[in-house]
Amino acid sequence: MNIFIKGTLVLLPLISFGQHAPFQLREEKFEKLPFGAVKPTGWIKAQMEKDMRGFAGHLDQIVPDLVNDPIYSARLHKHSKAKDLGNLKEGDIGGDDQYKWWNSETQSNWRDGFIRNALLLDNAADKKRVKQYVDRILATQDSDGYLGIYDPELRYRFVAENGELWAKTTLLRGLLAYYEATQDSRVWAAIRRAVDDVLKHYSIHHSNPFLAGKEFSGGVAHGLTFTDICDEMYRLTKDKKYRAYALFLYQNFSANFSFEKDVQWSSIFNPNYKLSGHGVHTYEHLRPLTVAAFSTHDPKYDTALSIYLKRVQDAATIAGGPIGDEWIGGRNANATQTGYEYCSLQELLDSYAGLLQKTGAAGFADQIENTFFNAALGARDPEHSCIAYLKTDNSYAMTGPLNGGANGDLKQTRYKYSPAHKDAAVCCVPNAARITPYYVQNMWMKQGDSVLAATLLGPSRVQTKINGANVEVIAVTDYPYDLTSAFSIRQPEMRAFTLKIRRPAWANAVEVDQPYKEEDGFIVIRKMFKKNDRIRLKWHTQVADRKDANGAHYFIYGPLVYAHPIPAVTTAGTVYTPRFKDYLYTPREKKEYQYIRNNEAVYKQGSIQVKARNKNSNTVETLKLLPIGRTILRQAAFKE
Repeated sequence: MNIFIKGTLVLLPLISFGQHAPFQLREEKFEKLPFGAVKPTGWIKAQMEKDMRGFAGHLDQIVPDLVNDPIYSARLHKHSKAKDLGNLKEGDIGGDDQYKWWNSETQSNWRDGFIRNALLLDNAADKKRVKQYVDRILATQDSDGYLGIYDPELRYRFVAENGELWAKTTLLRGLLAYYEATQDSRVWAAIRRAVDDVLKHYSIHHSNPFLAGKEFSGGVAHGLTFTDICDEMYRLTKDKKYRAYALFLYQNFSANFSFEKDVQWSSIFNPNYKLSGHGVHTYEHLRPLTVAAFSTHDPKYDTALSIYLKRVQDAATIAGGPIGDEWIGGRNANATQTGYEYCSLQELLDSYAGLLQKTGAAGFADQIENTFFNAALGARDPEHSCIAYLKTDNSYAMTGPLNGGANGDLKQTRYKYSPAHKDAAVCCVPNAARITPYYVQNMWMKQGDSVLAATLLGPSRVQTKINGANVEVIAVTDYPYDLTSAFSIRQPEMRAFTLKIRRPAWANAVEVDQPYKEEDGFIVIRKMFKKNDRIRLKWHTQVADRKDANGAHYFIYGPLVYAHPIPAVTTAGTVYTPRFKDYLYTPREKKEYQYIRNNEAVYKQGSIQVKARNKNSNTVETLKLLPIGRTILRQAAFKE
């Protein structure tokens, strides 16, 4: 495989361009570990604990009307009216139907993040809340297995906008994580019955789940990610019917009309086509295409995946933030003019994780780390439990409009920090609760029975079986803020196995305290490991002066993008509870810097010192750049 890295039932017609490809599974390079096998340590654990004390643990108190809406039990019916979500609907498209299912996304994405954080942190009180939630959800399941948000008069009968598959996807992702971590047989039985209920009513090649008319249908488009559930069900059961169904879903989505057409077969193979959809759909749809490509040997799927990947990567800034403000609109990434949505960051990270697992290509891990350490951490408020719905690499004001309305658009509300963003949509905060546990789960993978691989770097602890025996490896590091790591290996007795540690693309050299080989982007150590063993390594790099697609310069050291922090005045906005409120930031002084060639950039104790020209005074100054994740207002890109 060549991968570019930077309602009414009708018969499905045959599809041109080879899209109606025969089902045949492909070999996947890595094996995803069960959720819970990898635990956070160090600064990642501390960040997750902070989140659980904040928005990730208390969204049900911040927006109780949305999170406590009994949408999975008091289900939608023909006479249901659109719900008041408290958001400003001006500029939204799709009509009232989307507001009927929206709370299922808000609730289930947040619950997915809450479940994963609680179980990984092993907090007794939070785990009790998780079990209570799971028990409530299981109690809503019908005798035929249905889990969802629609009464029998509506379910599986749609020819227009609906959230059937999307509400199930967001719900089942959390339940699958809970099952894997607890091995609760009740939950597994409920999941299997719910998924098989979908396969029965939207039968493969004899139904049309993505038939939604000619109007905007965002919930239907989101529903393509039910392939996430199919992929997980195959991993857990090895029953090929789930992967065959995932291939069918992608084919059916491509055969139907959709405003979210970026991933459709005809769009991909149109050489003049540019990504135009709602960003989060575009980046989450990378997963269904990936799963489809690994469910057939048709080489056209390889080509389709490579074309789509190239387009997605062209839409991302050097900090890993893909255009999503909220529509891509055929644009290329720009540090100042194109914002990225936090939902898009989570979905792109998850899509790259699937590609990393299936292809084994180390470059996808570099892209995951770039998005997580830079764009995602850079859209969090370092002081308050808030995130930015939309953010730019160059961020000169965070008051609602893009850069304070410098582009003339004063109606936008999403460029600010909030624990909810209720005036826009409570979607990004739930995804901010998910992103760190998803990063943690993909930090380690297996390859066959004898290879354990550190695929994403950072402080962690993994417990698994290698060659049938228990092994624990603890990665002790402050990565990405420090480039040294120690891996402590613990096992019942001395045994031989292979440990792989991904070599980042930015690393110029590496020091390892024992013999190793380099293979396919990994440091490979094959040895007889002692009962208690230890490996130490240090990555070497230097300040990199890079250009983005617009000719602006960025400064990078290791995996981190650095930016000049702009001092800001903080103003409180909407108050949700005494503890949780919005925060707006305006610059104390409007000042912009210009790149100079003789900039003498040097890394010193966690910062980059660099010379740049003050555009106001036309004088050269020495700036102290910080990791973009430790900034709010900032200049990260410098034009010549």
